[in-house]
Amino acid sequence: MDIIYLIFFFVIGIIFGSFFCVIGERLPRGDNFTTSRSKCATCGHILGYRDLIPVLSFLFSGGKCRYCKGHIPVTLPLLELLTGLLFAVSFYSFNFSYDLLIALGIVSLLIIILVTDLTYFLIPDEILVFFSIYFIIVQFLKGGISSTVIHILTGVFLFGVMYLIMKLGDFVFKKESLGGGDVKLLFLFGLVLEPLLGIVTIFLGSLIALPIALFLLYKNKDHIIPFGPFLLIAFSILFFSKVSSNDIVNFLLGL
Repeated sequence: MDIIYLIFFFVIGIIFGSFFCVIGERLPRGDNFTTSRSKCATCGHILGYRDLIPVLSFLFSGGKCRYCKGHIPVTLPLLELLTGLLFAVSFYSFNFSYDLLIALGIVSLLIIILVTDLTYFLIPDEILVFFSIYFIIVQFLKGGISSTVIHILTGVFLFGVMYLIMKLGDFVFKKESLGGGDVKLLFLFGLVLEPLLGIVTIFLGSLIALPIALFLLYKNKDHIIPFGPFLLIAFSILFFSKVSSNDIVNFLLGL
């Protein structure tokens, strides 16, 4: 039976992944992502239903628009597949539970921010507000009012920590070091993680970003590096690994 559920979540993930890409592409531009018809980015032709089947439309068309033969970015089907895979991993890791709802929310947030931050260097407030409310509701259902309040306070604490890091970076580098969206992400992380794990997320995200940042700075010293996706990757790793603050403390004491 589990294999059926895994396939189900994989398929649902692919479908949602397509929708998340639409949100990430249109929301920063102010376009309506619920009623506006999808168009070819090259010729502007309205796409039909056969052009909008996740992954399969890309494969059947050979990665080209049926109308102008313009190339369709391969990132679209890859993100759809990634979402499907991560939805399946979410179910495999947490089965039917409140943590599954949190995991699916994290994956959804990750895919949307990957599109918005890598394309527009922007993390829309609408997305952060929506998922903050979502995580608060799930935490309330999972642990009640006291647990929810603790997570909200953790979010405020982590927001403050990230804000201080941003101000320190601005002072040291004499320019904007972090975007406001990166700082606000830490409040959202606090709605899921313990305080220490939230701090670890910042360091782990920085560690993951470091090689790419050094390469981009070597190629172009003025290049803007979106930090949000790296924070979210670190956030996902910590949540899916089920590591606890005690595990972190014991590891540090054992060094």
